[in-house]
Amino acid sequence: MMQAVAATAWGAPEVLRPVEVPVPSLLPGEVLVRVEAAGVNPTDQKSRATGGRGYWRDPAILGFDVAGIVEEVADGSFRHAVGDRVFGMPRFPLPAEAYAQYVSAPARQLVRMPERLDFAAAASLPLAGLTALQALEGAGRVRPGASVLICAAGGGVGRLAVQIALALGAVVTACARSARLEEAASAGARVVASGDDGLPAAPSQHDVVIDPFGGERTATLLDWCAPGGTVVTLIPRTALAVEEAARARGIGLRRVVVEPSELDMQRIADWVADGRLRPRVALELPLAAAAEAHRVGERGGLDGKIVLRPWQRSQGATDEEVTR
Repeated sequence: MMQAVAATAWGAPEVLRPVEVPVPSLLPGEVLVRVEAAGVNPTDQKSRATGGRGYWRDPAILGFDVAGIVEEVADGSFRHAVGDRVFGMPRFPLPAEAYAQYVSAPARQLVRMPERLDFAAAASLPLAGLTALQALEGAGRVRPGASVLICAAGGGVGRLAVQIALALGAVVTACARSARLEEAASAGARVVASGDDGLPAAPSQHDVVIDPFGGERTATLLDWCAPGGTVVTLIPRTALAVEEAARARGIGLRRVVVEPSELDMQRIADWVADGRLRPRVALELPLAAAAEAHRVGERGGLDGKIVLRPWQRSQGATDEEVTR
């Protein structure tokens, strides 16, 4: 048996409760990972509040980002060996069930961690990093020399998108609150402070615009996109009127739907290894404090990701409190 945290209902953070469940069994081609860190993402919070798309087992164990150590290798899996340090976003849009001490995962959806990367930083990368890379290169078709505007550049996806766009050879303009722009500037991006609406003060023309907002702001961002360029939105739905306006102006409007990718995860690992991609972790908490992690995440204001550590005890907790 192992310890995990599950949503006992859909609602406020308090629905997240410790549970004891069997250690996952393996199918051919899978590995068993001892979870050393699990990333906390906004999509975790939305799923907990609403049930998300309903892709949950009983009990509903959340968590998409995982970093840990391979403990067992099933028949047919040759990519990893026992003892390998690995990370990834397995099974998405199904949950990896990373809020637990162990997860099973298809070996092809995990890659080895670079030596310079610790578990907490590794767990902060997969969902946000894959979203950023697939938005830029997949949906946006960014090539060297392309002009790219990244809004909300101080957020989880935006921070990595700035660094990945630079690694792809793009000319990057990062837009965020002034306090969040120092990192983008030091990485080599042009920086523009945003107004209260998150948009740059004055329109400028770019080949690719990354839109984290949706709604009316997607329509406004068309003014920042050059004819023949592309606006890539991270939001599930786009109004028909915005799609028609984009077509009338010769602008492509695409939405990225993130998916597991061994190739993309390996590129993320390689960029970390050579220093071009630098994750930021703002807060590490024990797994038993998952509800608090969600409360903190929903309040906002953190400069970096929240990570849960399944084998870390709450300060002052007794053995009984940790294992019950």
